Amino acid sequence: TIDILVNNGHEALGKDWKTVTQEEFTRHLGNAAAYFTLARRLRDHVVSRGVPGSVIMLGSMYGSVGSYPEVYEGVTAISPVAYHTLKGGVLQMTRHLAVCWAGDGVRVNTLSPGPFPSPTVNPELVRRLEEKSPLRRMGQPDELAGAVVFLASSASRYMTGQNLVIDGGWTAW
Repeated sequence: TIDILVNNGHEALGKDWKTVTQEEFTRHLGNAAAYFTLARRLRDHVVSRGVPGSVIMLGSMYGSVGSYPEVYEGVTAISPVAYHTLKGGVLQMTRHLAVCWAGDGVRVNTLSPGPFPSPTVNPELVRRLEEKSPLRRMGQPDELAGAVVFLASSASRYMTGQNLVIDGGWTAW
């Protein structure tokens, strides 16, 4: 049986506001439909079994704040506007579903990571991102694990509709 959904995934889109087409932008936002569909399936599944459930939407700090264009300049395309829009929409979807499903015993929260670049990311981009972080470093994948366990567990049973940001202080500026 499934009682917990960690809801993440979207098609990558490396185009910024200058080059993205309407069709590409619209297609990227279509990823929100997948977040919703999976969440609703989990909700329906746990309700049919009469058990509580937890949906953990994966957002991004960029769903709450804008990026620093100069960090990306000359290294890579700026963080895409469609990505920011999608992740901001995930936050609002979380709040909406949380209030709609609370009576069904289904909690819905978002986990919004900050910069957690893969090892293949340009080192200059990493250096620039580190300069913008109060902790002056990037996140490591294991630093998200505790937050996921917390949101999935009964330790957060009185928490719904919230956005837990793990970003090294980036959004505190």
